[in-house]
Amino acid sequence: MSANFEYIFPAIRGIQAEREYFVSMCPLRLIPRIFLFDDEELLPELRAQRTLNKGRIPEIARYVLSNRSGYVFSAITASVDGSVRFQPMGADGEASRLGALHVDMSARFIINDGQHRRAAIEQALASAPELGDETISVVFFIDRGLVRSQQMFSDLNQHAVRPSRSLALLYDHRTDMSQIAKLVSLKSTAFKDLVETERSTLSERSRKLFTLSAIHSACSALLEDEEYSDVNHAAEACIEFWGEVSKQILEWSFVRTGRMTSGEIRRDFLHSHAIALQAFGIVGRELTRLHKQNWRKKLAGLGKIDWSRSNAQLWEGRALIGGRVSKASHNVTLTTNLIKKHLGLPLDLRKSGSNSRSTAERHNRNSWNP
Repeated sequence: MSANFEYIFPAIRGIQAEREYFVSMCPLRLIPRIFLFDDEELLPELRAQRTLNKGRIPEIARYVLSNRSGYVFSAITASVDGSVRFQPMGADGEASRLGALHVDMSARFIINDGQHRRAAIEQALASAPELGDETISVVFFIDRGLVRSQQMFSDLNQHAVRPSRSLALLYDHRTDMSQIAKLVSLKSTAFKDLVETERSTLSERSRKLFTLSAIHSACSALLEDEEYSDVNHAAEACIEFWGEVSKQILEWSFVRTGRMTSGEIRRDFLHSHAIALQAFGIVGRELTRLHKQNWRKKLAGLGKIDWSRSNAQLWEGRALIGGRVSKASHNVTLTTNLIKKHLGLPLDLRKSGSNSRSTAERHNRNSWNP
Protein backbone atom coordinates (compact mmCIF):
# COMPACT_ATOMS: atom_id res chain seq x y z
CA MET A 1 0.00 0.00 0.00
CA SER A 2 1.25 3.52 -0.81
CA ALA A 3 2.88 5.37 2.05
CA ASN A 4 1.54 8.64 0.74
CA PHE A 5 -1.77 10.12 1.68
CA GLU A 6 -4.54 9.48 -0.83
CA TYR A 7 -7.89 10.70 -2.03
CA ILE A 8 -10.35 7.81 -2.13
CA PHE A 9 -13.37 8.11 -4.41
CA PRO A 10 -16.17 5.56 -4.72
CA ALA A 11 -16.08 4.79 -8.42
CA ILE A 12 -17.33 2.78 -11.37
CA ARG A 13 -14.69 1.64 -13.87
CA GLY A 14 -15.42 1.85 -17.59
CA ILE A 15 -13.64 1.54 -20.92
CA GLN A 16 -13.61 4.11 -23.75
CA ALA A 17 -11.32 3.96 -26.77
CA GLU A 18 -9.48 1.06 -25.10
CA ARG A 19 -8.65 3.26 -22.09
CA GLU A 20 -9.88 3.00 -18.52
CA TYR A 21 -11.89 5.84 -17.04
CA PHE A 22 -13.76 6.21 -13.77
CA VAL A 23 -17.05 7.81 -12.74
CA SER A 24 -17.45 9.05 -9.18
CA MET A 25 -19.33 11.48 -6.97
CA CYS A 26 -17.56 14.35 -5.22
CA PRO A 27 -18.88 16.56 -2.42
CA LEU A 28 -19.14 20.12 -3.65
CA ARG A 29 -16.83 21.35 -0.91
CA LEU A 30 -13.97 19.34 -2.42
CA ILE A 31 -14.39 20.68 -5.96
CA PRO A 32 -12.53 24.02 -5.45
CA ARG A 33 -9.81 22.32 -3.40
CA ILE A 34 -8.69 19.56 -5.73
CA PHE A 35 -9.60 20.74 -9.23
CA LEU A 36 -7.24 23.32 -10.65
CA PHE A 37 -7.10 25.52 -13.73
CA ASP A 38 -4.16 25.87 -16.02
CA ASP A 39 -2.27 29.12 -15.55
CA GLU A 40 -4.29 31.64 -17.58
CA GLU A 41 -1.11 33.51 -18.41
CA LEU A 42 0.29 30.57 -20.34
CA LEU A 43 0.06 30.71 -24.11
CA PRO A 44 -3.01 28.88 -25.45
CA GLU A 45 -0.85 26.19 -27.04
CA LEU A 46 0.55 25.36 -23.59
CA ARG A 47 -2.86 25.10 -21.92
CA ALA A 48 -5.53 22.38 -21.99
CA GLN A 49 -8.46 24.72 -21.30
CA ARG A 50 -10.03 27.91 -22.59
CA THR A 51 -9.52 31.11 -20.59
CA LEU A 52 -12.13 31.39 -17.85
CA ASN A 53 -14.99 33.74 -18.75
CA LYS A 54 -15.41 35.39 -15.35
CA GLY A 55 -18.63 37.07 -16.42
CA ARG A 56 -20.43 33.72 -16.49
CA ILE A 57 -19.52 32.71 -12.95
CA PRO A 58 -21.90 34.97 -10.92
CA GLU A 59 -24.75 34.02 -13.26
CA ILE A 60 -24.24 30.30 -12.66
CA ALA A 61 -23.74 30.82 -8.91
CA ARG A 62 -27.03 32.79 -8.72
CA TYR A 63 -28.74 29.97 -10.56
CA VAL A 64 -27.64 27.50 -7.86
CA LEU A 65 -28.44 29.76 -4.91
CA SER A 66 -31.86 30.74 -6.28
CA ASN A 67 -32.84 27.15 -7.08
CA ARG A 68 -31.60 25.23 -4.09
CA SER A 69 -34.18 22.47 -4.55
CA GLY A 70 -34.08 22.39 -8.33
CA TYR A 71 -30.62 23.17 -9.75
CA VAL A 72 -28.98 20.65 -12.08
CA PHE A 73 -25.30 20.20 -12.92
CA SER A 74 -23.87 17.88 -15.55
CA ALA A 75 -20.67 15.96 -14.77
CA ILE A 76 -17.25 17.56 -14.55
CA THR A 77 -14.63 15.83 -16.70
CA ALA A 78 -11.07 15.83 -15.40
CA SER A 79 -7.67 14.33 -16.13
CA VAL A 80 -5.54 12.97 -13.29
CA ASP A 81 -1.78 13.41 -13.58
CA GLY A 82 -0.30 11.22 -10.88
CA SER A 83 -0.39 7.85 -9.18
CA VAL A 84 -3.81 6.17 -9.47
CA ARG A 85 -5.00 2.70 -8.55
CA PHE A 86 -8.46 1.13 -8.60
CA GLN A 87 -9.46 -1.35 -5.89
CA PRO A 88 -12.51 -3.33 -7.08
CA MET A 89 -15.08 -4.86 -4.75
CA GLY A 90 -14.53 -8.25 -6.32
CA ALA A 91 -12.74 -10.11 -9.06
CA ASP A 92 -15.62 -11.01 -11.35
CA GLY A 93 -18.68 -9.52 -13.01
CA GLU A 94 -20.21 -6.30 -11.72
CA ALA A 95 -18.06 -6.41 -8.60
CA SER A 96 -14.95 -5.95 -10.74
CA ARG A 97 -16.34 -2.63 -12.07
CA LEU A 98 -17.39 -1.19 -8.70
CA GLY A 99 -14.88 -0.10 -6.12
CA ALA A 100 -12.65 2.66 -4.83
CA LEU A 101 -10.37 4.91 -6.86
CA HIS A 102 -7.22 5.78 -4.92
CA VAL A 103 -5.44 8.94 -6.09
CA ASP A 104 -2.18 10.12 -4.55
CA MET A 105 -2.60 13.54 -2.96
CA SER A 106 0.40 14.77 -4.91
CA ALA A 107 -1.47 14.11 -8.18
CA ARG A 108 -2.72 17.03 -10.26
CA PHE A 109 -6.33 17.27 -11.43
CA ILE A 110 -6.99 19.24 -14.62
CA ILE A 111 -10.56 20.01 -15.66
CA ASN A 112 -11.22 19.20 -19.31
CA ASP A 113 -14.87 20.22 -19.18
CA GLY A 114 -16.64 22.12 -16.40
CA GLN A 115 -14.25 24.86 -15.31
CA HIS A 116 -17.06 27.42 -15.10
CA ARG A 117 -19.15 25.04 -13.00
CA ARG A 118 -16.18 24.58 -10.68
CA ALA A 119 -15.70 28.35 -10.24
CA ALA A 120 -19.43 28.92 -9.72
CA ILE A 121 -19.56 26.15 -7.09
CA GLU A 122 -16.73 27.88 -5.22
CA GLN A 123 -18.62 31.18 -5.32
CA ALA A 124 -21.92 29.58 -4.26
CA LEU A 125 -20.23 27.82 -1.33
CA ALA A 126 -19.03 31.19 -0.02
CA SER A 127 -22.67 32.24 0.36
CA ALA A 128 -24.11 28.86 1.33
CA PRO A 129 -21.48 26.56 2.93
CA GLU A 130 -24.16 23.95 3.62
CA LEU A 131 -24.12 23.14 -0.10
CA GLY A 132 -20.75 21.47 0.52
CA ASP A 133 -22.40 18.16 1.48
CA GLU A 134 -24.19 17.90 -1.87
CA THR A 135 -22.43 16.11 -4.70
CA ILE A 136 -21.61 16.41 -8.38
CA SER A 137 -20.62 13.58 -10.68
CA VAL A 138 -17.05 13.55 -11.96
CA VAL A 139 -15.55 11.57 -14.82
CA PHE A 140 -11.85 10.85 -14.27
CA PHE A 141 -9.46 10.07 -17.11
CA ILE A 142 -5.86 9.09 -16.48
CA ASP A 143 -3.68 11.91 -17.80
CA ARG A 144 -1.41 11.09 -20.72
CA GLY A 145 0.19 14.50 -21.11
CA LEU A 146 -0.71 17.91 -22.51
CA VAL A 147 -1.45 16.70 -26.05
CA ARG A 148 -4.01 14.18 -24.79
CA SER A 149 -5.65 16.74 -22.48
CA GLN A 150 -5.93 19.30 -25.29
CA GLN A 151 -7.42 16.67 -27.59
CA MET A 152 -9.96 15.74 -24.91
CA PHE A 153 -10.98 19.38 -24.58
CA SER A 154 -11.43 19.61 -28.34
CA ASP A 155 -13.40 16.36 -28.56
CA LEU A 156 -15.69 17.27 -25.66
CA ASN A 157 -16.58 20.67 -27.09
CA GLN A 158 -16.62 20.31 -30.86
CA HIS A 159 -19.85 18.32 -30.91
CA ALA A 160 -21.65 20.31 -28.21
CA VAL A 161 -24.69 22.10 -29.63
CA ARG A 162 -26.74 24.55 -27.61
CA PRO A 163 -30.50 23.99 -27.84
CA SER A 164 -32.45 26.54 -29.85
CA ARG A 165 -33.85 29.42 -27.83
CA SER A 166 -37.41 28.28 -28.58
CA LEU A 167 -36.72 24.78 -27.26
CA ALA A 168 -34.97 26.15 -24.16
CA LEU A 169 -38.02 28.32 -23.46
CA LEU A 170 -40.40 25.42 -24.06
CA TYR A 171 -38.61 23.31 -21.45
CA ASP A 172 -38.16 26.17 -18.97
CA HIS A 173 -40.70 25.88 -16.16
CA ARG A 174 -38.84 28.19 -13.79
CA THR A 175 -39.12 31.70 -15.24
CA ASP A 176 -42.42 33.55 -15.48
CA MET A 177 -41.82 35.02 -18.92
CA SER A 178 -41.25 31.61 -20.49
CA GLN A 179 -44.51 30.39 -18.98
CA ILE A 180 -46.33 33.51 -20.19
CA ALA A 181 -45.02 33.01 -23.72
CA LYS A 182 -46.15 29.37 -23.72
CA LEU A 183 -49.63 30.26 -22.44
CA VAL A 184 -49.97 32.95 -25.10
CA SER A 185 -48.84 30.62 -27.89
CA LEU A 186 -51.36 27.99 -26.79
CA LYS A 187 -54.39 30.16 -26.00
CA SER A 188 -54.17 33.22 -28.22
CA THR A 189 -56.38 33.16 -31.31
CA ALA A 190 -53.58 35.04 -33.06
CA PHE A 191 -50.95 32.35 -32.51
CA LYS A 192 -52.74 29.08 -31.78
CA ASP A 193 -51.47 26.21 -33.97
CA LEU A 194 -49.06 28.57 -35.73
CA VAL A 195 -46.09 28.49 -33.33
CA GLU A 196 -42.84 26.59 -33.84
CA THR A 197 -41.69 25.55 -30.36
CA GLU A 198 -38.56 23.58 -31.23
CA ARG A 199 -36.67 25.86 -33.62
CA SER A 200 -35.89 29.56 -33.53
CA THR A 201 -35.81 29.89 -37.31
CA LEU A 202 -38.45 28.83 -39.80
CA SER A 203 -37.74 27.08 -43.07
CA GLU A 204 -39.58 28.04 -46.24
CA ARG A 205 -41.62 24.84 -46.00
CA SER A 206 -42.55 25.19 -42.34
CA ARG A 207 -46.28 25.24 -41.66
CA LYS A 208 -45.71 27.49 -38.67
CA LEU A 209 -45.82 31.26 -38.89
CA PHE A 210 -44.14 32.29 -35.61
CA THR A 211 -41.45 30.98 -33.27
CA LEU A 212 -41.82 30.68 -29.52
CA SER A 213 -38.66 32.74 -29.06
CA ALA A 214 -40.17 35.61 -31.09
CA ILE A 215 -43.37 35.51 -29.03
CA HIS A 216 -41.30 35.52 -25.83
CA SER A 217 -39.41 38.66 -26.94
CA ALA A 218 -42.63 40.35 -28.06
CA CYS A 219 -44.48 39.62 -24.82
CA SER A 220 -41.45 40.76 -22.79
CA ALA A 221 -41.58 44.10 -24.65
CA LEU A 222 -45.33 44.40 -24.14
CA LEU A 223 -45.15 43.71 -20.38
CA GLU A 224 -42.03 45.73 -19.62
CA ASP A 225 -42.40 47.80 -16.42
CA GLU A 226 -45.94 46.51 -15.92
CA GLU A 227 -47.10 44.80 -12.73
CA TYR A 228 -49.41 41.78 -12.82
CA SER A 229 -50.75 39.66 -10.00
CA ASP A 230 -49.56 36.37 -11.49
CA VAL A 231 -48.54 34.58 -14.66
CA ASN A 232 -52.12 33.94 -15.77
CA HIS A 233 -53.06 37.61 -15.33
CA ALA A 234 -50.09 38.70 -17.43
CA ALA A 235 -50.81 36.06 -20.07
CA GLU A 236 -54.43 37.20 -20.35
CA ALA A 237 -53.29 40.77 -20.97
CA CYS A 238 -50.98 39.53 -23.74
CA ILE A 239 -53.68 37.32 -25.26
CA GLU A 240 -56.10 40.24 -25.40
CA PHE A 241 -53.55 42.50 -27.08
CA TRP A 242 -52.40 39.97 -29.68
CA GLY A 243 -56.01 39.12 -30.44
CA GLU A 244 -56.60 42.74 -31.37
CA VAL A 245 -53.42 42.86 -33.44
CA SER A 246 -54.49 39.79 -35.41
CA LYS A 247 -57.77 41.51 -36.33
CA GLN A 248 -55.75 44.13 -38.20
CA ILE A 249 -53.48 41.67 -40.02
CA LEU A 250 -55.74 39.41 -42.02
CA GLU A 251 -52.93 37.38 -43.55
CA TRP A 252 -52.33 35.66 -40.22
CA SER A 253 -55.80 34.11 -40.36
CA PHE A 254 -55.27 33.13 -44.00
CA VAL A 255 -52.65 30.59 -42.88
CA ARG A 256 -55.03 28.98 -40.40
CA THR A 257 -57.83 28.77 -42.96
CA GLY A 258 -55.55 27.48 -45.72
CA ARG A 259 -55.93 30.48 -48.04
CA MET A 260 -52.16 31.10 -47.89
CA THR A 261 -49.17 29.14 -46.62
CA SER A 262 -46.93 30.39 -43.85
CA GLY A 263 -44.04 30.35 -46.30
CA GLU A 264 -45.88 32.71 -48.62
CA ILE A 265 -46.72 35.07 -45.76
CA ARG A 266 -43.15 35.22 -44.51
CA ARG A 267 -41.77 35.58 -48.03
CA ASP A 268 -44.10 38.43 -49.04
CA PHE A 269 -44.84 40.27 -45.77
CA LEU A 270 -42.95 41.53 -42.71
CA HIS A 271 -45.66 41.46 -40.08
CA SER A 272 -45.04 37.86 -38.93
CA HIS A 273 -41.29 38.24 -38.50
CA ALA A 274 -39.68 38.60 -35.07
CA ILE A 275 -38.72 42.24 -35.68
CA ALA A 276 -42.37 43.17 -36.30
CA LEU A 277 -43.65 41.22 -33.28
CA GLN A 278 -41.17 42.94 -31.00
CA ALA A 279 -42.09 46.33 -32.46
CA PHE A 280 -45.78 45.52 -31.91
CA GLY A 281 -45.00 44.70 -28.27
CA ILE A 282 -43.18 48.01 -27.71
CA VAL A 283 -45.95 49.98 -29.41
CA GLY A 284 -48.60 48.06 -27.48
CA ARG A 285 -46.97 48.88 -24.17
CA GLU A 286 -46.98 52.61 -24.93
CA LEU A 287 -50.41 52.54 -26.58
CA THR A 288 -52.10 50.96 -23.57
CA ARG A 289 -50.47 53.50 -21.26
CA LEU A 290 -51.40 56.58 -23.27
CA HIS A 291 -54.82 55.42 -24.43
CA LYS A 292 -56.17 53.12 -21.73
CA GLN A 293 -59.78 53.45 -22.90
CA ASN A 294 -59.48 53.46 -26.68
CA TRP A 295 -56.21 51.64 -27.47
CA ARG A 296 -58.13 49.04 -29.49
CA LYS A 297 -59.50 51.75 -31.78
CA LYS A 298 -56.05 53.31 -32.16
CA LEU A 299 -54.58 49.92 -33.04
CA ALA A 300 -56.69 49.86 -36.21
CA GLY A 301 -53.94 51.87 -37.89
CA LEU A 302 -51.86 48.68 -38.18
CA GLY A 303 -54.08 47.49 -40.99
CA LYS A 304 -53.33 50.60 -43.03
CA ILE A 305 -49.58 49.96 -43.16
CA ASP A 306 -48.19 48.34 -46.30
CA TRP A 307 -46.36 45.32 -44.85
CA SER A 308 -45.18 44.03 -48.24
CA ARG A 309 -41.48 43.26 -48.34
CA SER A 310 -41.51 44.45 -51.94
CA ASN A 311 -42.11 48.00 -50.67
CA ALA A 312 -38.39 48.74 -50.42
CA GLN A 313 -39.00 52.48 -50.23
CA LEU A 314 -40.77 51.99 -46.91
CA TRP A 315 -38.82 49.13 -45.36
CA GLU A 316 -35.26 49.23 -46.73
CA GLY A 317 -33.01 50.59 -44.00
CA ARG A 318 -35.71 49.93 -41.41
CA ALA A 319 -36.72 46.27 -41.20
CA LEU A 320 -34.70 45.31 -44.27
CA ILE A 321 -31.00 45.60 -44.99
CA GLY A 322 -30.14 44.74 -48.56
CA GLY A 323 -33.53 43.09 -48.91
CA ARG A 324 -33.00 40.80 -45.91
CA VAL A 325 -34.84 41.07 -42.60
CA SER A 326 -32.61 42.48 -39.85
CA LYS A 327 -33.34 42.02 -36.14
CA ALA A 328 -30.64 44.44 -34.95
CA SER A 329 -31.76 46.74 -32.14
CA HIS A 330 -31.61 49.89 -34.27
CA ASN A 331 -33.75 48.20 -36.92
CA VAL A 332 -36.32 47.33 -34.24
CA THR A 333 -36.30 50.98 -33.16
CA LEU A 334 -36.77 52.28 -36.71
CA THR A 335 -39.60 49.81 -37.36
CA THR A 336 -41.24 50.75 -34.06
CA ASN A 337 -41.04 54.45 -34.91
CA LEU A 338 -42.72 53.88 -38.26
CA ILE A 339 -45.60 52.05 -36.56
CA LYS A 340 -45.89 54.81 -33.95
CA LYS A 341 -46.12 57.40 -36.68
CA HIS A 342 -49.00 55.57 -38.34
CA LEU A 343 -50.81 55.21 -35.00
CA GLY A 344 -50.27 58.83 -33.98
CA LEU A 345 -47.99 58.02 -31.06
CA PRO A 346 -45.05 60.22 -29.98
CA LEU A 347 -41.71 58.84 -31.10
CA ASP A 348 -39.89 59.47 -27.82
CA LEU A 349 -42.19 58.47 -25.00
CA ARG A 350 -40.29 58.95 -21.75
CA LYS A 351 -40.57 56.10 -19.33
CA SER A 352 -42.38 56.80 -16.10
CA GLY A 353 -40.44 57.23 -12.88
CA SER A 354 -41.58 53.89 -11.59
CA ASN A 355 -38.93 51.86 -9.82
CA SER A 356 -40.44 48.62 -11.02
CA ARG A 357 -38.23 46.45 -13.17
CA SER A 358 -39.33 44.78 -16.37
CA THR A 359 -41.08 41.44 -16.11
CA ALA A 360 -38.27 39.83 -18.08
CA GLU A 361 -35.59 41.26 -15.76
CA ARG A 362 -37.49 40.32 -12.61
CA HIS A 363 -38.08 36.74 -13.57
CA ASN A 364 -35.25 35.72 -15.87
CA ARG A 365 -32.41 36.09 -13.39
CA ASN A 366 -32.53 32.38 -12.62
CA SER A 367 -32.88 31.14 -16.17
CA TRP A 368 -29.33 29.82 -16.69
CA ASN A 369 -29.38 26.27 -18.05
CA PRO A 370 -26.27 24.24 -17.31
